[in-house]
Amino acid sequence: MKTRYPHNQPIAAAMHLWPLTTVIDERGRLIIGGCDAATLAHGYGTPLYIFDEATIRAACRTYRAALASCYRGETTVHYASKALLNTAIARLIADEELGLDVVSGGELYVALRAGFPPQRIHLHGNAKTRDELEQALAAGIGQIVIDNLDELEMLVNLTAHRPYPQAVALRIAPDIATDTHAHIQTGHAASKFGLPLAALDAAATRLRETSSLTLTGIHAHLGSQLFDLKPYAAAIDVLLDSAARLRDYHELTIEEINIGGGVGVPYTADQRPMDIHAYAALIADTLTYGCLQRGFPLLRLVIEPGRSIVARAGVALYTIVATKPLPHTRLLHIDGGMGDNIRPALYDAHYTVVLAERVDAAVEEVVGITGRYCESGDVLIRAAHLPRARVGDILAVPVAGAYTLSMAGTYNLVPRPAVVMVKDGAARLIQRRETYDDLVARDV
Repeated sequence: MKTRYPHNQPIAAAMHLWPLTTVIDERGRLIIGGCDAATLAHGYGTPLYIFDEATIRAACRTYRAALASCYRGETTVHYASKALLNTAIARLIADEELGLDVVSGGELYVALRAGFPPQRIHLHGNAKTRDELEQALAAGIGQIVIDNLDELEMLVNLTAHRPYPQAVALRIAPDIATDTHAHIQTGHAASKFGLPLAALDAAATRLRETSSLTLTGIHAHLGSQLFDLKPYAAAIDVLLDSAARLRDYHELTIEEINIGGGVGVPYTADQRPMDIHAYAALIADTLTYGCLQRGFPLLRLVIEPGRSIVARAGVALYTIVATKPLPHTRLLHIDGGMGDNIRPALYDAHYTVVLAERVDAAVEEVVGITGRYCESGDVLIRAAHLPRARVGDILAVPVAGAYTLSMAGTYNLVPRPAVVMVKDGAARLIQRRETYDDLVARDV
């Protein structure tokens, strides 16, 4: 008799982890975007990342619609490209009329190569190089978000002889703690990101001394994987207090409040998705009331979701290449791991997994799923509830769209995986598998 473990959830209870177009066919096979996942794995090889176009577009539209319905002022949604960026994703985001946040010259290069409108691009980063700032200025991007006083001074020098001013925002550290992993908290006072509140006056003084920079906004980002909405309201109040100080003491007026991103997404069946409308309502109401209290017009409200736009859209496929029996369990060795998804090793992130060709089969064992890389920490899932799995089976891991490929590397000189986009029963390759020739392309 096949055992169902008490805490195992049938896939129907975890459908909120999978792309919107996911179905299980009559044979128990995983279908995404009208495409059979296992067939894609056999055709393109594994590891393989599948992205569902409909899920990405739906997330973009949900954010835009929620903000527009909740806030009477102007709103803008910028996609935080550090979650995942390639040419196809940049073009899709542009098509959905979102802005784009980049944090490096490389991300900016990809965005421009994809034809993304430069005026809808913001540049972030706590350690932007001179070359990156020059690249952004030459491209004519919409805004540079200043992270520290040294960067401000560099920008003053770089723009001294420009015929028109560059729009900038000030990122501040609002000193607000959040309930998330320490590695992804970014709003506390000791964070490496953002100006300390005590440095706001110095930044304002320097901005008043130059005509080559125009301050258009104030920004804060609290961290990632946030499910509690209250810190967002607290951060908006800090940003508005800062804006009032800039106005009252330095005669600097701003146009926008940027509350950053960080909305959490579920990775396991017991976690529930964030109510985006509730999130939008809270930040909109807080900003509306805060502007009224401080005598501001309704400032433009800017948000920067990343993970919550692409995470659910992505599914990672692996092949089981070997197994290892242990006294009370088994290990399944797969052909990927920390090279394409370092999150479990870095953050102790948890994932769900199914057999792509036997999704609805009864659970028979709890196994560990281990990667192919030469690190003991290369464990993708420590306790996966699966039917009896065999060498050659295809494993499918949902919610793999964010901070997997963007942090992927070639440790052990293993090439990075291919990526396909699926829509209406058709799959198109948007990023080819890395080759051995690619691995030595930089060697001299």
